[in-house]
Amino acid sequence: MRNFDSLSEREILALAIALEEEDERIYADFAEGLRQDFAASAGIFDGMKAEESSHRRRLLELFREKFGDHIPLLRRQDVRGFVHRKPVWLIRPLGLETVRSQASAMEVEARSFYEKAADRAEDPRLRQLLDDLAQEERSHQDRAEELERDKLGPDVKHKEDEASRRLFVLQIVQPGLAGLMDGSVSTLAPVFAAAFATHNTRDAFVVGLAASIGAGISMGFAEALSDDGSLTGRGHPWVRGSICGLMTALGGIGHTLPFLIPDFRVAMTAAMLVVVIELGIISWVRHRYMETSAVSAVLQVGLGGILVFATGVLIGSA
Repeated sequence: MRNFDSLSEREILALAIALEEEDERIYADFAEGLRQDFAASAGIFDGMKAEESSHRRRLLELFREKFGDHIPLLRRQDVRGFVHRKPVWLIRPLGLETVRSQASAMEVEARSFYEKAADRAEDPRLRQLLDDLAQEERSHQDRAEELERDKLGPDVKHKEDEASRRLFVLQIVQPGLAGLMDGSVSTLAPVFAAAFATHNTRDAFVVGLAASIGAGISMGFAEALSDDGSLTGRGHPWVRGSICGLMTALGGIGHTLPFLIPDFRVAMTAAMLVVVIELGIISWVRHRYMETSAVSAVLQVGLGGILVFATGVLIGSA
């Protein structure tokens, strides 16, 4: 990698052109990724793409006047000091807050680059252009706010926020809740059946651990293979499957860990307390994100938990 201080004016100008081209294409990808679910926000990034295109055109004109048509290949990753960007623009569907945060970071980095480049430029025209671009990058936040006011009225922004929330529920909350419910409830029977049958905390822990991990793997694959998300909007299948599988295993391991306590009565009391906490968390999530009334959520989750728990106790005590 090259140090920035070692770059010539020709290389600085070539790097600036490459940066503007890359940012223009990223904004275009932002717009395309948001267009289906957040059309108004996509329009904002269309406007920012046009601004980056204008910057690149001015840089190209000056480069051709000073150095000719051949532009050396010099990219962000070839020069020390640039921030490594995660390719969030490749994720579908895009999240509004993620995209806006990334765009803000891009503008700050571009402004810093132009300020440092202008300090090193000796040619008056080049220095003037770099100073102008630094000022324009500094004002891009105001420009973005203007675009947001033009394209995102209160009603539109409210609708986009609601759409963003629905995507979050579809892609994160639903698979996570399904896994947590399955792990917390379905593993109650084998764990407590083993505990009451053997009165041995180690045996109960081994059964609970096996049941939790097995259920996590099973639920993870079942969720991932249920649909590819292309029509339902539920996101990447393996992301959903990972979330569902992880939460399933976590739900079962939660009331399994107390059986690491050697004393059977203490372990059983702690496990029952954990079960109550788990069912309370599931009820809160259902109430918070699934628009279920608090009473209904507690009754539904509590009834299921009690029935499965009673099944394990009866079988283990038989």
